[in-house]
Amino acid sequence: MLDPRRQAYLEAMGVDVYVRRDLIATAQSGEASVTAATEAPRAPALDLDALRSTVAACTACELHRTRTQTVFGVGNPRAAWMFVGEAPGAEEDRQGEPFVGRAGQLLTSMLRALGLRREDVYIANVLKCRPPGNRDPKPDEVAGCRGYLERQIELVGPRLIVAVGRIAAQNLLGTDTPLARLRGRVHTLGERSWPVIVTYHPAYLLRSPGEKRKAWADLLFARQTIAKLELGETVTP
Repeated sequence: MLDPRRQAYLEAMGVDVYVRRDLIATAQSGEASVTAATEAPRAPALDLDALRSTVAACTACELHRTRTQTVFGVGNPRAAWMFVGEAPGAEEDRQGEPFVGRAGQLLTSMLRALGLRREDVYIANVLKCRPPGNRDPKPDEVAGCRGYLERQIELVGPRLIVAVGRIAAQNLLGTDTPLARLRGRVHTLGERSWPVIVTYHPAYLLRSPGEKRKAWADLLFARQTIAKLELGETVTP
């Protein structure tokens, strides 16, 4: 059985507690390993602050003309888990932090259901500036930010990247494959073959609460994957 606090977080997500038995067993058996993975000693992160300053002064695309401020990233600079979303929204643009507002609250609940806090993970976006009207990113905007995101990944050095939402996943992986076909498997990113798992964006889950169970299965798969990585097992296709 799940502990009462975690059960409460699952209920807040709108996910029934009676998830598949094999997923529950996997989650319970891997919990200790995942906690160790989150807290494992890691090589010191390099200077994220310097990169943040560079991003704050960026004028590589037209988005710098309409932003309130850049939204760099937040969390543990040595995190084992890294979550990458699409782009800042209006609230993120105001606060300068990714995943705030209702979608951010749901993401926080999803993390807590896994036994993680926001400060345990690292959260960033494909774009560092808000597109006007929250429209989809343009190719040149993604290209202008790509180097910043790649450097963030290198500096944090996560064991696992979770791509949150279709646009983040497609841009991160360089594909037009639908999200439904990207879920449920481990992808690789870059020369270092960073493991990547894809799930739904919390904003989408707020609009489509019936999909929350699938998102929870994705997170359990991510937890199982990171536990295997901690044991030195191969997880890539």
